[in-house]
Amino acid sequence: MSGVNGLQRAVLWALGLLERYRFIKFGIVGASGVVVNLTVLYLGHEYLFNAIEAGYKKPYLSLALAIALATLNNFTWNRLWTWSDRVKTLEADEIQPVSLRLLGMEFGQYVTASAFGSGLQYVLTLLLSGSMDYRVANIIAIIAASVSNFLANDRWTFKRPKD
Repeated sequence: MSGVNGLQRAVLWALGLLERYRFIKFGIVGASGVVVNLTVLYLGHEYLFNAIEAGYKKPYLSLALAIALATLNNFTWNRLWTWSDRVKTLEADEIQPVSLRLLGMEFGQYVTASAFGSGLQYVLTLLLSGSMDYRVANIIAIIAASVSNFLANDRWTFKRPKD
């Protein structure tokens, strides 16, 4: 019985860490984006765009699609979870459903803020894929881009509301 109680304490402690440390949440969301990215990259390069990309041995189209879908995944989960306490509403005093215009503006800011990291990821993946497997190159590039993405989105897209 005390083992279950200890397990419950450990789970509650871990959940408390998640709430206090936004970067951990960002990392978890980013990990889900990596899964989306690598899955789409592999399926696109090996199947969807195989006839186009096979001659070049570089994943141009599949990489662009993978980055786009991973960005959409990450925006969604970062908005709903990582920065849920900072999500903008039309009226600051009341909670109301988000408008498509506001959601589009936030997504535009997210994409703009993440553009440097996405560009860095794209270029590094292409450069590194000449000397290693394209999937490993992509993972290295994702890690390099993650810090700049966090800082840009924390300071701009989901910035703290002014009191």
